[in-house]
Amino acid sequence: MAAKVISTPLLSEHKINVHFPVQQVVNHQGQLVDPVYESAINEELAQTFYRQLVRMRTLDRKAKSLQRQGRLGTYPPFEGQEAAQVGSALALEADDWMFPTYRDHAASITFGKSYGILSSWNGRVEGNLPPAGKKILPPSVPIATQLPLAAGAAMAAKFKGSSEAVIAYFGDGATSEGDFHEGLNFASVYQAPVVFFNQNNGYAISLPIHKQMNSETIVQKAVAYDIPGVRLDGNDIFAVYFQTKKALERARNGGGPTLIEAITWRYGAHTTADDPSKYRDQQESEERREYDPVTRLEHFIKRNGYGDDAWMDSVQIEASEEIEEAVKEMESMPPPDINDMYDFIFAAPTWTIAEHKQQYLKHLQEEE
Repeated sequence: MAAKVISTPLLSEHKINVHFPVQQVVNHQGQLVDPVYESAINEELAQTFYRQLVRMRTLDRKAKSLQRQGRLGTYPPFEGQEAAQVGSALALEADDWMFPTYRDHAASITFGKSYGILSSWNGRVEGNLPPAGKKILPPSVPIATQLPLAAGAAMAAKFKGSSEAVIAYFGDGATSEGDFHEGLNFASVYQAPVVFFNQNNGYAISLPIHKQMNSETIVQKAVAYDIPGVRLDGNDIFAVYFQTKKALERARNGGGPTLIEAITWRYGAHTTADDPSKYRDQQESEERREYDPVTRLEHFIKRNGYGDDAWMDSVQIEASEEIEEAVKEMESMPPPDINDMYDFIFAAPTWTIAEHKQQYLKHLQEEE
């Protein structure tokens, strides 16, 4: 069945490309618009999606609150992008690899990381460690550097004859970096089992996408590397889940890499250190809540009798209690060790690092 071509205010600044129509399964009113997936959707799946979306939104809002209270360091909020992250992460198999960015807490936690990830924003190295057996890389802060690494991990899996697949997350700004093109080229040449998952939230920090690139879409860049490209409504968790699952299965079966462009939106700032009102109309951001991923799923659940307001309230209460416990655990940890910033960059610190460490420790002593 042909993919659904949609045009909504959520996508108003994105022209519909005839070669890469935006795929959607459930619209913002909670209506099923692609019946090909009807048999694959049931109450258990919808409720699983909802519980995780609510958990992640609750976590994100709590983290922003903690930062404003001085209880957490600078933090990159992801509210608005939950469906893109949760849906894609749930499509992974247990032994797959994940290469997240600094904004992909929802994806990392959904795939197996603990809420301890919050402690990384207070300087704790433990916050970047995945559970035993989970292949989740520490979040990449430099833009796009994780993409060639993801291609390399996928190439290694293929050379070993493994059934592992790899997913790598990145934003629209990453497509302007050379690492993006290097990663896709290597993956294409070696037909590596990797899904490049782009969350196009419209802004690279403060730079709107129309000032960053002249391409009509991000997904059309797949053509240059002769790999499949999929463009989808990133606020539709069903479209995200099914299309990512399809791409991962193709990767495992020798079909090579896929580039996915999930069109979404971040309501808040790039990080808590910037002011989004300086570079975009925040009224537009509020208007986009009509297409909110959590609200959309609520509409769908109610339409299909999978849950009512009382059930949804219970999910929120459970999530809030869970997050509060995680915060207590984080705040019970001792202060981070200053030495961690210097001692694990190289096997033996260079003279520049050793000198900087000495100067900083001296500065701390003088402040006491």
